[in-house]
Amino acid sequence: MPEVAYVLKGYPRLSETFITSEIHRVEQTGQPVRLFVIKPLEAYQRVSRYPVVDRIRARPVYLPEATPLTGTPLRRWLPRNLPAFLPALRAVARRRPAGTARALALVVAQTARELRHGPWRVRKKHLKEFLQAAALADEVMRCPEVTRLHAHYAHDVAMVAWLASIMTGLRFSFTAHAHDIYDASLNPAGLLRRKLLAAEFVVTCTEANRRHLLSIAPWARVHRVYHGLNADVARIAAAEPARSQRNGRLRVLGVGRLVPKKGFDVLVDACAELDRRGVPFDAAIVGPDGGEGEELRRRIGRLGLGGRVALAGSMDQIELCDEYRRADVLCQPCRVLDDDRDGIPNVLVEAMAFRVPVVTTGVSGIPELVADGVNGLVVPPDDAAALADALERLADDRALTELLARAGEKTVRERFDGERLAGRLVSLFTEGGR
Repeated sequence: MPEVAYVLKGYPRLSETFITSEIHRVEQTGQPVRLFVIKPLEAYQRVSRYPVVDRIRARPVYLPEATPLTGTPLRRWLPRNLPAFLPALRAVARRRPAGTARALALVVAQTARELRHGPWRVRKKHLKEFLQAAALADEVMRCPEVTRLHAHYAHDVAMVAWLASIMTGLRFSFTAHAHDIYDASLNPAGLLRRKLLAAEFVVTCTEANRRHLLSIAPWARVHRVYHGLNADVARIAAAEPARSQRNGRLRVLGVGRLVPKKGFDVLVDACAELDRRGVPFDAAIVGPDGGEGEELRRRIGRLGLGGRVALAGSMDQIELCDEYRRADVLCQPCRVLDDDRDGIPNVLVEAMAFRVPVVTTGVSGIPELVADGVNGLVVPPDDAAALADALERLADDRALTELLARAGEKTVRERFDGERLAGRLVSLFTEGGR
């Protein structure tokens, strides 16, 4: 049976459990998969337990490791890294000389376009991607059953897969997510449009993203396929759906990397407002440090919330499910930045599967999941007072809490079933995006 070669930046990443869950479910449909990984896993992305990964049959193949380009002149970077990629480049050039030449021409042409918009030191990354593509092409040409390359993310991973598809003649598609399509610096000088038109089809996880991509390339084949409920979360929620009883304090949970787009600074300010109003609560923000970690710690201390708001750090999926069971509300006050945003945060879907009511903002793709007063509460972004109002409302109104919790779980069951959505993705693989 024809195989799909998934091309990933790192594997298995803590922040990308939706990708590992997708791969597992695609395999469960009977679709054979191979995994090719561009770089080693970052330390902050590691956790001790990945149950769904243990159930994935495909074993990852890691491409040769390349050192970072940042701060290193090309004349020094190339001698250090070329030897690791040269055997693959020679093999691909020997077997597919025309494809290799076309891929190199694309890199040269794109670099020339970008030189008119920025300095050479930024654009040298395409040479690195060309070498990684040669390594990928060499690997997949040893797998005659592979008929498609499918990349996750629209920037560097998609570029590597695109170049490898030119070298090998294999079909190419990719999944676009969030910052990879909104940060123009990741695809400068019209590069995203070229990728959209070059791919046989493109998948993205929200209707808002689909509209955005079609505004860039109206003739591209772009399909919306939501991230289904994570396979591990679905299994745990089905086995042990019950949540802990309240302890007299509103248990507020936020989940995500500590970065500005998550809006956790607004959550901390809303907690301070709850404290001023005398609302009993405890709050925990679960996720690895990011660019806002230190500022959040200072903010918590400055507002006197050290014993009330905890930055709990990274957790694996099993530990996080325990947090969902303990929570009275999941609070994700996301905001849109010029160069970054969430699509539909997967943690909203996960919490709703555990019948945890959610409070969030109506930005990006979130309105496709959460309707205010129907299956969650929606507040304006960057409005700590409105966020505190919503949290206090849930603390006081048990009937509303139960109504939202039941409706949220129903939404996930009916619209975010992971197995059904994986079947949709496999149909796209089979039919070429038609």
